[in-house]
Amino acid sequence: MNDRRAFLRSACRHCVGLGAFGGLSALAADLSLVKVPQRFGRPAADTDEGGLWGLMDREEQRVRRSPVTIHDKAFRQYVQDLVCKLAGDFCPDVRVYPVRVPHFNAWMAPNGMMVVWSGLMLRAENEAQLAAVLGHELGHYMERHTVEQLRAQKEHAVLSTLVGLVGGVGTFLGQIGLSASMFAFSRDHESRADRIGVRLMKHAGYDGREAANVWDNLLQELKVTGGKDAGKSGDMFDTHPTSAGRRDELLALAGSDGGDKGEARYRQAIAPLRLGWLQDEIKRGQYEESLVLFDRMLARDPQDAEALYARGEVYRLREDGGDTERALADLDRASRLPKPPAEAFRSLGLVHKQRNEPVAAAQAFQSYLAQAPQAGDAAMVRSYLTELRP
Repeated sequence: MNDRRAFLRSACRHCVGLGAFGGLSALAADLSLVKVPQRFGRPAADTDEGGLWGLMDREEQRVRRSPVTIHDKAFRQYVQDLVCKLAGDFCPDVRVYPVRVPHFNAWMAPNGMMVVWSGLMLRAENEAQLAAVLGHELGHYMERHTVEQLRAQKEHAVLSTLVGLVGGVGTFLGQIGLSASMFAFSRDHESRADRIGVRLMKHAGYDGREAANVWDNLLQELKVTGGKDAGKSGDMFDTHPTSAGRRDELLALAGSDGGDKGEARYRQAIAPLRLGWLQDEIKRGQYEESLVLFDRMLARDPQDAEALYARGEVYRLREDGGDTERALADLDRASRLPKPPAEAFRSLGLVHKQRNEPVAAAQAFQSYLAQAPQAGDAAMVRSYLTELRP
């Protein structure tokens, strides 16, 4: 648990860019004018930049050993191949680590380590949307923005040590100020990363318009709790404030010539891991945001048994007015579809048990145990069956 928390604290500092784009229109009228930098080599170890690379090499070893890193070989190769498709000549220098963390995020270190969070991959509706975010991060890397970011971190760390000598209230206020500014990319950095990201997408054959959709979908989730201020605060928005015109700017960059979305290909790639990611999203406890996500999934595919289970489980746990009936409807639908997740039967049994419907509850619990006899909670479910016997 301590390793997981340490990893999260480290990773949160390098959040994916949702920057302000006040000057983007004037800069990006023609993507053909956007030049991808040339591949660069490893800096000398005795230089400032070389020291930062060494620091990130050590961090990469911790990421590689972290319990949240996804080790599924087929999926890791899929994500690596996607990044290489975007990165071109930079491909040999980039190493991708998908991690099981239920928040929307991705980041790159100056040594070529890329970390992609499962919350982002769950929310991506197709391969093009994931490519949009990864292309943006590659833009930061190719232009070495992370080097400048980490240099600023180093300077702030020295300043933080000096602030710590003051003690008392001064220390607290000083650290608050440092944490708010330490890891923010500049507006120019964000603009350039977005321009390069869309260029990489389109060059790889993807529909560049999906870059706008992925951010718009995320903001729709956040609006249910953040209202009109959504995208202006929160763990990643504190350092990367968004702007109301971002969707329009990205659409202008993308143009109207379309391209590949790769939806079926993407769904096949994430299929073995998706249910676990959905369960992580439920455990996150942000029910209003999760419902927006699950509603969007079901609007695309009303027969999505996993999404029906996930939405039904959120309703069951939230227990707001009418939620029990909503949970029952979703879980019953999920249980009747081909290849429903076993967990749908367990949740359905719990709803029937709560409604004092012992026969229906017992049937659901028996179906759960038939599908998942070795589940960690199998003994508890068997005890429920004992309680339900007349």
